[in-house]
Amino acid sequence: MKKQLNLFLFCLILSIPAFTQQPLQWKFSTTGGIHGAPAVTDKVVYFGSNDMNLYALDRASGKQLWKYTTAGAIRSTPAVTAGKVLFNSADGNIYAVDQKKGKLLWTFKTGGEQHYDTWDYYLSSPVAEGHVLYAGSGDSSVYAIDIESGKLRWRFKTGGVVHASPVVRNGKVFIGSYDGHFYVLDARDGNLVWKFKTLGDPGFPKGEVQRAAYVDDQQVIFGSRDFYIYSLNAQTGEQKWNMKEKGSWVIATPTLHQGNLFVGTSDTHQFYSLNAATGKVNWVTPLNMRVYATALVMKDRLVFGCFNGRMYFADPETGKVLKTFQTDESRKNHALVYDDTDHIRKDFDMYGDNYLQAEKHILSLGSILSGPVAADGALYFGDANGHFYALDTREYLRP
Repeated sequence: MKKQLNLFLFCLILSIPAFTQQPLQWKFSTTGGIHGAPAVTDKVVYFGSNDMNLYALDRASGKQLWKYTTAGAIRSTPAVTAGKVLFNSADGNIYAVDQKKGKLLWTFKTGGEQHYDTWDYYLSSPVAEGHVLYAGSGDSSVYAIDIESGKLRWRFKTGGVVHASPVVRNGKVFIGSYDGHFYVLDARDGNLVWKFKTLGDPGFPKGEVQRAAYVDDQQVIFGSRDFYIYSLNAQTGEQKWNMKEKGSWVIATPTLHQGNLFVGTSDTHQFYSLNAATGKVNWVTPLNMRVYATALVMKDRLVFGCFNGRMYFADPETGKVLKTFQTDESRKNHALVYDDTDHIRKDFDMYGDNYLQAEKHILSLGSILSGPVAADGALYFGDANGHFYALDTREYLRP
């Protein structure tokens, strides 16, 4: 009897992880970090990896349908339109492949890509509008490309790397550059409509714009490496308001919901809710690491990923964190970065002489740089360790 009881207790201990395991529909692993958000259709999810492949997975099972290999990391979100998947690669090419089989349809060669610095984690994500694809490039240009033929329609040259993604609205292309300017171009011919220069900071005088803006008919809102969030008049480029987050870049694209903006910061490790009309702070939630990914609002939850390997589910009214998903590697490698109180270790120097090694330790947590995409009760996103997740959100959205 005692032997049977011991066997039962042993089996019970072994079974505990199955009960505590987080509710994934499936998980798929690549051999490189995943930085860009996925594109999700009715049956397929598409995403790129630093292993130089673009993947197409069955949404229901996570089974690989096909992959297409390039000569560079794919750190952008693909565009899916007209039977094509279009994406940017660090090899300096923009690709169009067949949506069903992944067969190459055409390649557009830019002037070449470049990596601005360690924290330049993204490429410009192409945006399809009608018969035209718009994308930025490390060669400092914004391109308009015919989707059917892959031929150039026009090119606009900025003064810096363009890794921000374009936003196309009302016949205009809205896009920022590492030269510290935000540009609005005529979508038909690429002519400049207006441009805005960020203020700059003594530490970061260029005021680089790294990611896409939020754009509607009235305003353009984006963050910069000069520590500011800017709101501009969408028609004229005139500044409406700004807010300086002292000591921190603002990289993530702001999300608008019910008149409020939601955006995370870099080095101050905070998440903000701001009044979109005035820039006034509604609330601030402290975190323990950076947020570069775009947030979304899913039902009555604010959802955003963090470099600490956690996906947060918070109350958009108060900023109170209600639940979190944590990657396995975040749990496993927690002690490389954090102490027992979940604060950054006092001996961990992110920006010292060994900053590259420190950054590797941070990424080893399964940093979530990929903005999540929600569809039919699931949340799709990747992490810096190369894992892609289909997370069942029912547990996370319960009251």
